[in-house]
Amino acid sequence: MSIVSISSAMSGCYYRSADPTTWSICGGRSSNPYSKSFLKLKEMSSRRSIRAVVTMSMEAGVGVMGTKLGMMSYFQPDGEVVPVTVVGFKEGNIVTQVKTDATDGYNAVQVGYQRVRDRKLTKPEMGHLQKAGAIPMRHLQEFRLLSVDAFQPNQRLVLDEIFQEGDLVDVSGTTIGKGFQGGIKRHNFKRGLMTHGSKSHRQLGSIGAGTTPGRVYKGKKMPGRMGGTKRKIRKLKIVKIDKDLNVVMIKGAVPGKPGNLLRITPAKIVGKNIPKN
Repeated sequence: MSIVSISSAMSGCYYRSADPTTWSICGGRSSNPYSKSFLKLKEMSSRRSIRAVVTMSMEAGVGVMGTKLGMMSYFQPDGEVVPVTVVGFKEGNIVTQVKTDATDGYNAVQVGYQRVRDRKLTKPEMGHLQKAGAIPMRHLQEFRLLSVDAFQPNQRLVLDEIFQEGDLVDVSGTTIGKGFQGGIKRHNFKRGLMTHGSKSHRQLGSIGAGTTPGRVYKGKKMPGRMGGTKRKIRKLKIVKIDKDLNVVMIKGAVPGKPGNLLRITPAKIVGKNIPKN
């Protein structure tokens, strides 16, 4: 006879007897050597191995990409002064691929932006764009939609046909990187006294108890890398669309510094352009 295994999850010591179909348990016989707790743990571990499929969110409509030019004050006809961000558009915003449920499992439109020289792209990238008959472009982004019947490869998106003055849009981009910053700048902490003998001015302070829990909780606000992350500002109003200058003026501030890439999409309004479910 040979000892098979000894586990804390098993209730007792099991070994295989002379009969291969039976097991011996402390002189007795049993058909199932594993306890219920062990089988339950085994079932839970098998469930954990199955990973959930993460899907991107649905857009309210196709959008465009633009370049942030800066901010200025815009005087409306009634004399009101509105702070606006000026967004310019370089050559691009061309459909490079149309994805459907039959070919890719979901409906989406891939759009390219900002023309570049051929040598700036790799051969696979050039082949992908040449397949659609599009010019070489630096940026490619997808817009997932409910229906893509109205789009064709190498179709140029016209800003006037997508947005109108007064529309609400969602603008996303990369925020300005600030580098490694302390708690006061990064999380708006208050500093200590600068006088009266205080020796704690801008230090972080206590980050947790000693014996219990004896560790630092995950997600604790501490000094670290600040900025340089993707951020979306929702429901900003389009104040002015200038066809001659090929720019759009959006009320308020948007992420990034002048020259950064921006993604402009119709604002999501549940029940209006986004289903409630």
